Amino acid sequence: MRVLVVEDEEELAEMIAAGLRSSGLVTDVALDGGQAMEMTAAAEYDVLVLDRDLPVIHGDAVCRMLTATGYPARILMLTAAGSLRDLVDGLGKGADDYLAKPFSYVELVARLQALARRGPSGTPTVLEHCGLRLDTLRRLAERDGRLLRLTPKEFGVLEALLSAEGAPLKPADLLEMVWDCHTSPESTTVKVTVHQLRRKLGPPPLITTVPGFGYRL
Repeated sequence: MRVLVVEDEEELAEMIAAGLRSSGLVTDVALDGGQAMEMTAAAEYDVLVLDRDLPVIHGDAVCRMLTATGYPARILMLTAAGSLRDLVDGLGKGADDYLAKPFSYVELVARLQALARRGPSGTPTVLEHCGLRLDTLRRLAERDGRLLRLTPKEFGVLEALLSAEGAPLKPADLLEMVWDCHTSPESTTVKVTVHQLRRKLGPPPLITTVPGFGYRL
C-alpha cells in the first residue's frame, strides 16, 4: 500500500509518515493542496490521508477533483472538527472515511487497513507463486510453509514482483513502488535488497536478473 499524507502541519505530517513507514507502508508527504495535486498526477497512491484545512488548495477541493477525475486512491479525511455534520459533509465530498483530530495512531492504521480491504474488486490480498505465499494484509510471507522474516522493503519488493505476474521490473520501477519519493534514482538500494531477498528465499532461486533491464519472478 502506497500512502500520501497531505497535512500542512509539517511536524504532524512527518510523525504520521514515520509511523506508517515503520509499519511497512510506502509513504510520501505533501504540505499543501497544490503539492498534493502535483504528486497524485505523478504517482498512483492507494490511500490519501487528507487534511481538510489546507493552504493553496483546500482539502475539500482536492477531494472533489480527485474523485471527479476517477483517481483510484481511497481518501481518509482528517479534520479538527468532529461533529456529525462535518462527517456527512466530508463524505459528501467523496472521502471514503473520516477521522477527527486528535486521533490515535493505532486507529489511523486500522482505518487504512480497512480501506485497503475495500480496494478495487479483484485485487488479490494473497499472492502465490512456486511455493511462495504472500499475505499482503497480514504482512506475512512463506516459502514452502517456512515463515520468511522480511524487512518492510524486502516484503515490498517481493510483493511488486509477484504482482507483475512474470513481467520484468526495472530498478526504477521498484524504487517508485517500494521507496518514497526522496530516494535517489542512482541508489544501489534495490540491488542490495534483492540480494538479501534471494538469500532469505533460499534455493532454488526464484528472482531472475534480466540483463540490462531488471528483475522478475
